Amino acid sequence: MMIGEKLGLYKAMAHAGPLTPAEVAERAGASERYVREWLGNQAAGGYVTYDPETERYTLPDEQALALADEDSPFYILGLYDSIASLYADEDKILESFRSGEGMGWHEHDHRLFRGTERFFRPGYRANLVSEWIPALDGVGEKLQAGARVADVGCGHGASTIILAQAFPNSEFFGFDYHGASIERAREAAREAGVADRITFAVASAKDYPGSDYDLVCVFDCLHDMGDPVGASRHVLETLAGEGTWMIVEPFAGDRVEENLSPVGRVFYGASTVICTPASLAQEVGLALGAQAGEARLTEVLEEGGFTRVRRATETPFNMILEARP
Repeated sequence: MMIGEKLGLYKAMAHAGPLTPAEVAERAGASERYVREWLGNQAAGGYVTYDPETERYTLPDEQALALADEDSPFYILGLYDSIASLYADEDKILESFRSGEGMGWHEHDHRLFRGTERFFRPGYRANLVSEWIPALDGVGEKLQAGARVADVGCGHGASTIILAQAFPNSEFFGFDYHGASIERAREAAREAGVADRITFAVASAKDYPGSDYDLVCVFDCLHDMGDPVGASRHVLETLAGEGTWMIVEPFAGDRVEENLSPVGRVFYGASTVICTPASLAQEVGLALGAQAGEARLTEVLEEGGFTRVRRATETPFNMILEARP
């Protein structure tokens, strides 16, 4: 699958109808013999179809949404960079299991950071502006008029950039403790033409600077924090009087049996080797895990001082909580 993405084989086949191996190879600029063997693998796996009478292969439109269209909310291939990174980290992860010690986000192979961004970005692009912001009480109107927004744990800045593109009257601040991610976020903002209204800085969730934010966001990272209660207290201190905290977390039920599904399988797997070790490597080491569930997350937010917490909306991959003072 990684070969298909990185060599453009899926994109070469998307919406092109039945193709011979030679035609796929020509479209992608690759060797026909290698492509022919790869197509056999893809047909055996059900990713492409094969017609024995014509000896042609087809990438169905449904599969193209997941394998060829990077703007599709169903695109999954970004995840595979993260998976490749974990094979490189195998020895460290095994030692963490033996010792019980954590493994910091920054200690992982570099492909994890890019893969995480690419996995979550299609969902953010499809839902953040059109569904999630409108589900928050009065936030869309504030952003349209001009608001101060902090994106805490912003990584490569995908979520920050999407918001800045949609709300040009607002001012955005992206924070992450990982310096290399902040450098990439600044580069991405310049490429997107929004660097003039985003300030990226290296800072943690418990000490990021600024105050009077109308909106603070954390995207898929509260459960990774060692001290999410302490982070909650700091968010509360930095919010404006009528400010809102939007917490985007992996979708999960409150009980294990509610998460025994294909989505839960992915998130429990990631939590085992990324999220839980990341939290255990930090102070407190609460280790919520990526499948903490709404009830446990609400406890954390309320312990941090928030009095009004509700589930604003959800997708098959995320639940969006709104927290108010």
